[in-house]
Formats: sequence, C-alpha cells, structure tokens
Amino acid sequence: MIKKVISRIYRIFFNLNASIFPVKKKTVLFESFSGKLPSDNPYYIYLELKKQQPDWDLVWGVKGSLYDKAQKDYPDFKFIKRFSLKWLLFTPRAQFWVFNARMPHWLKKNKATTYIQTWHGTPLKKLGLDIETVAMPGTDSVTYKKNFILETARWDYLIAPNEYSHKIFEQAFRFKNNFLDIGYPRNDILVQKKYDEEYKNSLKEKIIGKTDGQVILYAPTWRDDYFVSKGNYKFFMPFDLSRIVQILADEDTLIIRPHYLVGDSIDISDYEKNVKICLDEDINDLYLISDMMVTDYSSVMFDYAILERPMLFYPYDIKHYQHELRGFYFDYREVPGPIAVDEEEFYLYLEQICNNFPKEFQIKLNHFNLKFSEWESGIAAKKVCQILSEES
Repeated sequence: MIKKVISRIYRIFFNLNASIFPVKKKTVLFESFSGKLPSDNPYYIYLELKKQQPDWDLVWGVKGSLYDKAQKDYPDFKFIKRFSLKWLLFTPRAQFWVFNARMPHWLKKNKATTYIQTWHGTPLKKLGLDIETVAMPGTDSVTYKKNFILETARWDYLIAPNEYSHKIFEQAFRFKNNFLDIGYPRNDILVQKKYDEEYKNSLKEKIIGKTDGQVILYAPTWRDDYFVSKGNYKFFMPFDLSRIVQILADEDTLIIRPHYLVGDSIDISDYEKNVKICLDEDINDLYLISDMMVTDYSSVMFDYAILERPMLFYPYDIKHYQHELRGFYFDYREVPGPIAVDEEEFYLYLEQICNNFPKEFQIKLNHFNLKFSEWESGIAAKKVCQILSEES
C-alpha cells in the first residue's frame, strides 16, 4: 500500500515537472534497454555527440543496481539512477531523450522534449501490435498493445536500418512521425572496421586474452515463454560443450553471448580454456573478433552480415517458436547460412564451416546484404547528431 502511494506521488511530481517547467537547452538523457549499461545505438550516438558538442550536458539513466558498476566501467560518463530524485528532476526537463527501448507510458513527455527512438534491431519476429497473443509475464495482449500505442505516439523520430524495417515499424508501431532512414549508429563501426585486422586483434587480446585461433560467437535470441517469474528468464544450452570442444582446434574459442533478458548463470566449468561467456561486452566488439557466428532467430544476423563472414543457424525449436510464440515476418529459409534443426546436424555443419564456408552460402549472404544492409553507410551517428544540433 505504502509503495503504491509513493509511486503515485512520484508520477504526479514527474508529470507536473514535465508540464510546468521548460526544458533545459542542450541536455540529453540516454538510456539503453531501460537502464542497462551504455550500449547499442544510444551509446554510439553519445560517443559522436560528445565529440561534436563537448559542452552539452549528456546524462545516462541506469538502474540503481548497476549504478556503481556504471561509474566504475565508464568513469568519464555522467550517470543518474533511474527513477531516483535526480532522475525525476532531470528527465522531464531534458531537451532530448535518446532511447532504444520503450519508456513507461505513465511518464509524461515535455512538449519541448524531442524523443529519438533508435530501437534495437531489424525485426525477424513479430513485434508490437503485430503480436497476436502476448506471452510475457505481468501483462496481457490488450494492455500490452494499448500501452505500445501510447508510447510510440510520443516518438518524434524513429531510426530504421533498412526499407524492410521501415515498413514493419510503420505497421507494427502505428508510427506516424519522422523516420530516420539512415541505418543503425551501432553498425557504423562494423562498416568502418570491417577489414581492420590490427583493430580486431587488439579487441581479441582485450576480450579473450589472445590473438591466435578462430573465434566462434554463439548469440541466440531469448524465448518469450522461457521464464521462471516476471523479469527472470531461463537459458537453455542446445548443444554439448564437450562435443563443441572436440570440433574446435586447440587454440579456438567459443564465445557465448546470452540475450540481455537472460540472467541465469551458465555452467562452463571444465571448458574455460576454449569457452567464454561475454554478457557485458559490447556486442559489436564480439562481432568484430568473431570469424563465424551461430545464432537462431535473433536479429543479430542482420548486423553480423555486414562483415560478410560465415553464419550457422541452429533453430532447434523452430516449430514451437514459429507457431506458438510471435511468429515471423521473414521467410526463415532466406537466412544466409546453413540451417541445422537437430543437434547432430549442427555438429556436422559447425565442423564443415570451421574448415570452409560453402560458396552457395557466400552468394546467399551477398544477396542478403543487398536487402538488409542497404542503408549502412558508417555515418548514421553523425546524421543523428546533426539533427540534435539543428534542433538545440
């Protein structure tokens, strides 16, 4: 009861602040995945804006549980705890919001605040209002869609990475404001560093402690219905690490990158020499050091394709996922790599690709890039910063 009263008072003060006071010019609030550590599109926009406008007040909102880590890992950044008193005072008066996920719909946006929504991936699976039945804890389909519409109406700008995404966002978000058809700021570095071996090796040394051997990245999606409780999702390892290590050369490394919504620990004991879990590292750094990626239905395929490196797809539960969860926009047969639907087939393809990526899939990857990487020019962050500067 007391918690509800405090929450209501907080909302009233926030919304009064947004209604009564003017915005503070040249102030920007950045958030990634609703208060995670700096990452994704907002992070790369921040870095560029910091270079262009060093005198602006650039602030990151992070969860209270991550505040100390954020200050330690990013000592030159300015942080405030999400939903704290400082956040309450700063957020409704910031001139710009730069987020990659939704903001709670009950928080009012100041009329003079410009909200730039970057989103966080080219959609493979149904999203927003296109989801027929929402299988998420703490909500239902009607409430989810109603709140989604309230949120997207507040976005002044929405970034689209390609024409395919633009059309889907327009439909699934019922978005009627300004599209930025510029590619993703987070992908600028992939375009810029694609062939930079010196940069790649420096990242390998930093992340895995060596520069020799191949690196295979496993980056699966999260499953909407694999949850233990609200906000607590499960992780399922669909292969035997002992078999993987047998296939890899002695100096090779398998990097496992769980989705940010999966907080469960993963047991790699006895395999630390060849297997590493990378939860906090920038995903772009993992792309750049990887010689090959294994995924399933994750939109990481669209970003990784920019590097023109081999991919292996392992959708071990595709029938369940396609028909019982969100469904697909995309014909999964178009993915730019072999598709393994059972474990033995996965091991066979993995061994094959570690030795040589079949030419037929290289051709398929080229066609895939023409469709999904068309707007990736390496200067998306600069284009966003130009808008911020012009509107300040």
